[in-house]
Amino acid sequence: MCRWLAYSGSPVRLEELLYAPANSLVMQSKHARLGATAVNGDGFGIGWYGNAPTPGLFLSTEPAWNDRNLRELSAQITVDRVFAHVRASTGGAVQRSNCHPFRHKSWLWMHNGLIAQFPLLRRDLAMAVDPELFPLIEGSTDSEVMFYLAISFGLEQDPPAAVARMVGFVEDVGRRAGIEYPIQMTVAVTDGSTTWAFRYSSRGKSRSLFHSTDVSTLRRQYPDNPALHHLGDDSRLIVSEPLGDLVGAWQEVPESTCVVVRTGVEEELLPFKP
Repeated sequence: MCRWLAYSGSPVRLEELLYAPANSLVMQSKHARLGATAVNGDGFGIGWYGNAPTPGLFLSTEPAWNDRNLRELSAQITVDRVFAHVRASTGGAVQRSNCHPFRHKSWLWMHNGLIAQFPLLRRDLAMAVDPELFPLIEGSTDSEVMFYLAISFGLEQDPPAAVARMVGFVEDVGRRAGIEYPIQMTVAVTDGSTTWAFRYSSRGKSRSLFHSTDVSTLRRQYPDNPALHHLGDDSRLIVSEPLGDLVGAWQEVPESTCVVVRTGVEEELLPFKP
C-alpha cells in the first residue's frame, strides 16, 4: 500500500513535514508502523500550490529515503498547502506517471488502498470516464482511474457526492464480477483552498487515517513545546499514520468518514456512504 499526508495552514518548509518528525513521511517510506507494508519504496510525489494557476508537482520513481533532490528541494520550498505521498505498488508499474498525487487543472488527488482485481475491472471502469477526460489518463493505476471517474461524476462541483458516486460505481462493477469487497481506500483531494479526505472500504476495515488536533489546544497542553509555536491556529494535517508520539496530538478518523478542512475554518467530520 502507501502512506501520505495532506497539510494546510501557516507556511512551513517542506522538510519540517517530510523529514523533521520522528515518524516523518520519509521515515514511513522505509519503516511504516501502521501500513499494510512496512516499506513504501516504489516512488514518491509532492504537490503544492504556489503562484501559478495550477499546483506544482515533483514526482520520482526513486525511494523517498534515497532521493537527494527531494532533500534539497524540501529545505528550500515553503508551502501553506501540500500533498505528499510515498508509494508501495499493488501491481502497477514503477513509473513516474503512476506516482501520486495526480493533477487535473487546480485539483490534486492521492490514494492509499486498491480496487480489488483491478485488471479484471479496468475496462468497465475506464469506459465510464468522460470521453474528454479519458485521454488525460497517463498511467496504469487504479488510483488514477478513480480520480478521473470522480471528475466525470462531478468532483469540481461537489467533491463528497462525486467520490461517493465513484465508490458506489466501483462497488457495483466489482460485485457484478463476483468480487465481495471491491474497494479499499483512504483518499485526499483538494482544489487549493479546501481539502477533503475519505476513509472507506467495502469490508468496513479501512487503512489507517488520522487528523491533527487543534493547534491552540495543543499549545495549552504543551506550553513548553517550541514546535507548536511556529504553527498558526488554522494549521491542519491529515495523515496515514501519526508523525510523532505527542499524546493527544492525533485523532483517528472513524470508518466511513469524510474530513473537510477549509482555510481558516475548523475542520468537519461528516459521515460518508456511497
